[in-house]
Amino acid sequence: MSTHPVAEVPDHLFADDRAEARWRARFHAARVSLPDWALQAPDRTVYISNASGVWEVYAWDRATDTHRQVTDRPNGTLHATVSPDGEQIWWFADTDGDEFGTWVAEPFAGRPVDAEAEPGVVGAKAGYPAGLEIGDEVSVVGVADDDGTTIYLSRGGAEAEVIYQNEHDGGVAALSYDETLLAIAHSEHGDNRHPALRVLSVADGSTVAEKWDGKGKGLSGISFSPVSGDTRLLVLHERRGREELLIWDVAADTEQEIVLDLPGEVDADWYTDGTALLVAHTHQARNTLHRYDIATGTLSTLDTPPGTIGSAHTRPDGTVEYSWSNAAEPFAVRALFGDGTDRILLTPPGDRAPSSASLTDAFVETENGTVHALIARPVDAPEGPLPTVFTLHGGPHAADEDRFSAYRAMWVDAGFAVVHVNYRGSTGYGSAWRDAIEGRPGLTELADVAAVHEWAVSSGVADPARCVVNGASWGGYLVLLALGTQPDLWAAGVAGVPVADYLAAYEDEMEPLRAFDRALFGGSPAEVGALYEECSPITYVDQVRVPVLVLAGENDPRCPIRQIDNYLDRLAARDQPYEVYRYDAGHGSLVVAETIKQSLIEVHFALRALKLR
Repeated sequence: MSTHPVAEVPDHLFADDRAEARWRARFHAARVSLPDWALQAPDRTVYISNASGVWEVYAWDRATDTHRQVTDRPNGTLHATVSPDGEQIWWFADTDGDEFGTWVAEPFAGRPVDAEAEPGVVGAKAGYPAGLEIGDEVSVVGVADDDGTTIYLSRGGAEAEVIYQNEHDGGVAALSYDETLLAIAHSEHGDNRHPALRVLSVADGSTVAEKWDGKGKGLSGISFSPVSGDTRLLVLHERRGREELLIWDVAADTEQEIVLDLPGEVDADWYTDGTALLVAHTHQARNTLHRYDIATGTLSTLDTPPGTIGSAHTRPDGTVEYSWSNAAEPFAVRALFGDGTDRILLTPPGDRAPSSASLTDAFVETENGTVHALIARPVDAPEGPLPTVFTLHGGPHAADEDRFSAYRAMWVDAGFAVVHVNYRGSTGYGSAWRDAIEGRPGLTELADVAAVHEWAVSSGVADPARCVVNGASWGGYLVLLALGTQPDLWAAGVAGVPVADYLAAYEDEMEPLRAFDRALFGGSPAEVGALYEECSPITYVDQVRVPVLVLAGENDPRCPIRQIDNYLDRLAARDQPYEVYRYDAGHGSLVVAETIKQSLIEVHFALRALKLR
């Protein structure tokens, strides 16, 4: 392997102390996730926070208003929940962000000094998480590895038994409130991007019911009704070309489709008495919340501020709790009470993050449809084109939204316009838009990016000589592919944890992603190898003509390090200007100081590449 040039890490971004303190304060400001509460003990909740400087698990006893940090690990902890009786906290223990590990449990009040958390499900093997459901007597955990999917079931804390195993990708979806039925998602038909549902008997593992809508139409099991003996399962479907809701009564084998007069797409969960649904509506990168009365079919809109709602749930008294932000205003966990009043529910310690620039919308017409883009400009910027960073989201099945981002704000503070592109492959714009990348991933999205680039230049937003393409994960993949296939558009590229050599990535990545790739490309590299090569950045590495920055995690199971090194070696052989930053974690970092360091490296690199510094 070549010795690659290491990225430059400056001491500061701005000479002005106030400007420097402002962008750093946005990253340092403590954040909290929406607290997850115990069904039978609503005062016992858990949440994730970066208050310590690392994202970790916290317990909050609302009755006494006491908070306790549960985990303290060098590279953080991201996944946790609380048992229905509120007695145990479960969290996922991996190694340095590699996402491979086991679920462990400890008492809500804390474990003894020097004691370790115990395995949540005794006898379950380690692997990548594939769902978790905890009941009073039954616990179910899904594990993904090179063998496919294994689902373990434990009764009364006894040694786990295998209730499902299959070579295809799948996972745990939902456990009925009385713990008699288990819904699982599976892709035994060969397409994990459009899963089917199966309901098993907890008593003996036999199949109770099946549901599959056919090729190209996925089903997602959200949750069973939170009422004992109720066999209704809330399901997300896409029968009419967008994500919508239905209620499947498993025992009666009947369906109730929920048809709502709302544009865009919806998700939902139950109110705690099972009579209504809390509906989250997504349209043009923003969210609204609604209450749907199941018996009457009445939909009412809840009064929430404009922006993006990350998650939401209801409490036994009907209070709706939700996490919220928009591009200008930082994250908050809020509560909407039955009398219509709304207030901050949980305030993290320390100062609030400074505000930032708002986003405006652009709808760019192309021969393939309308591409939605979101644009931020420095509030004090002069009229006319600016240096512009086109930030491409990961996923690909995700979307950029009107939410707060310390990262975006940092680019804006540095004088850049920021353009987000919700290219084909993005969610929130219908099934056809999301699935349009099938059979030609990467190159399809970049056609949309090029169209938005042309719009940004022609409309006076972007200086064509100072356009940077930037992204992480799938976005990082698109960055490297763009630099090789669209060399005339870009003055520099910043690729975080990218797919760089698709054939090598397929060999080394986690099995659920191999299944995703097979569904996306229409087969494995052995079957459609030429297509993988056509859509791989390393195929076009000799066309790269501008400076490149690559950031990579040593323990990344999604975009593994070897395939990135293959790409960097090819850059090195060409004497192409590039820099590399490697860090000792996985697919991103949960450490605030590390996030700040990487963000500083990226903006500093772009300023130097554009000769603005």
